[in-house]
Amino acid sequence: MVSSHRRARREEGRIQEPRVTAERREGVPQPLRGLVPAGAPPAQARGRRLLRAVLLVPVMVVVLVLVLALVYRALTPPSTLMLGRWATLQPVTREVVALEAIAPALIQGVVASEDQRFCLHDGVDWGALWSVVDDEDGPSRGASTVTMQTVKNVFLWPGRSYLRKALEIPLALLVDVVWGKRRTMEIYLNVAEWGEGIFGAEAAARHWFGKSARDLTRGEAALLVAALPNPFLRNPRRPSRALRALAGRIQGRTSGIGGLSQCVRS
Repeated sequence: MVSSHRRARREEGRIQEPRVTAERREGVPQPLRGLVPAGAPPAQARGRRLLRAVLLVPVMVVVLVLVLALVYRALTPPSTLMLGRWATLQPVTREVVALEAIAPALIQGVVASEDQRFCLHDGVDWGALWSVVDDEDGPSRGASTVTMQTVKNVFLWPGRSYLRKALEIPLALLVDVVWGKRRTMEIYLNVAEWGEGIFGAEAAARHWFGKSARDLTRGEAALLVAALPNPFLRNPRRPSRALRALAGRIQGRTSGIGGLSQCVRS
């Protein structure tokens, strides 16, 4: 009797062994045995692994952006345009300075010209965003806050597109919380492009006026702000009549900006 039982168990082992081997041959990894039904075709297992990888990509992107945002609270980042110039061996001129080393007139001019509700919104000016009328080339610059322009410069790419604008919004909300207003303005004024390979207020002040950013006059600061939307065609050192007129309007707004720039004062 004992011998017959042993033979039966051995026979059972021989019958089950091919089933395990077949599963291995089908390429079903051990961790997926509970997820993939026995006898599932290899294509189904590969499809599930691919789906899992695709779903993991946006999670990894969010984690990376959050880590970078935390790092950039202390370290001033390069812009994506700077990275592109370095990658193509083109020169980059920038000298990182603290917000206190930049003339208040330049800070106030940016708020007056680019984002008068900078101290009031949460990174996105929802009223301007809903009311702006998009042209055929894509979303208008008019809806972009300083925060949105900063995340575009640091995390995204230049040019107009609905995709980029859609990415700017959650990023702007994030960095407004992580960086705050002063740090956001400080990063913006250190990554904004003021000419071919000229990045940041300090490099711009030295290139166009031969002085430090802290020594800019109100008129010079207004000319730099007026050049921001198109720094390749607008020359602050030899301004056209139109650029002078725009700088004059910006300077007039700056004088009445008052509490609208209170959040960036030390």
